Amino acid sequence: MHLPNNLIVSCQALEDEPLHSSFIMSKMALAAYQGGAKGIRANSKEDIIEIKKEVNLPVIGIVKRNYPNSDVYITATTKEIDELIESGCEVIAMDATLSERAELPLAELVSYTREKAPAVELMADISTIEEAVNAEKLGFDYIGTTLHGYTNHTKGKLLYDNDFAFLKEVIKAVNKPVIAEGNVATPEMLKRVFELGVYSAVVGGAITRPKDITARFAAEIKELV
Repeated sequence: MHLPNNLIVSCQALEDEPLHSSFIMSKMALAAYQGGAKGIRANSKEDIIEIKKEVNLPVIGIVKRNYPNSDVYITATTKEIDELIESGCEVIAMDATLSERAELPLAELVSYTREKAPAVELMADISTIEEAVNAEKLGFDYIGTTLHGYTNHTKGKLLYDNDFAFLKEVIKAVNKPVIAEGNVATPEMLKRVFELGVYSAVVGGAITRPKDITARFAAEIKELV
């Protein structure tokens, strides 16, 4: 398996964010590596190529791109798959929800990737138990909780609700390695998901989004100063 049984750090910054830059994301990945990360999740071919120059860690690659009349924006079509294969990432993550898709059905997108890059592993970003089970049937190598709380039918839910109740259900429902991702916000939460039996965990905003981290601190004293 390409991914470690350990901490993976998500190094992403979208176009409207202050740190949007492939160079900056490569240095963010280096900082994560020096801090103990054993893998990286990154967005875009350009960022991944720069990250690969800085760290010798496995990368989960995605491309976020919006399409008309589609709720799927994480590695939505063959265009994104081709870009990620060219990036050299070891794992490609894609939206594995049951949402309306822009191009091929999910099963065909999986087959397309397997045919073009058989050595690349696949991670399913799911939001429900049904989607996790379906992703395993389609042959994904990893099942990630990435989209729980971010789809229309799970909006408002948080991965850590009720002592990670949803995560526990996913672990019971599938045999593939489960990756905890989404609202793993503290070191204590990270420890807990590993205690529950996840294979890996992806931590992003709590580590690599200084604007959001600063906003949380500032909000605590807003009424006092």
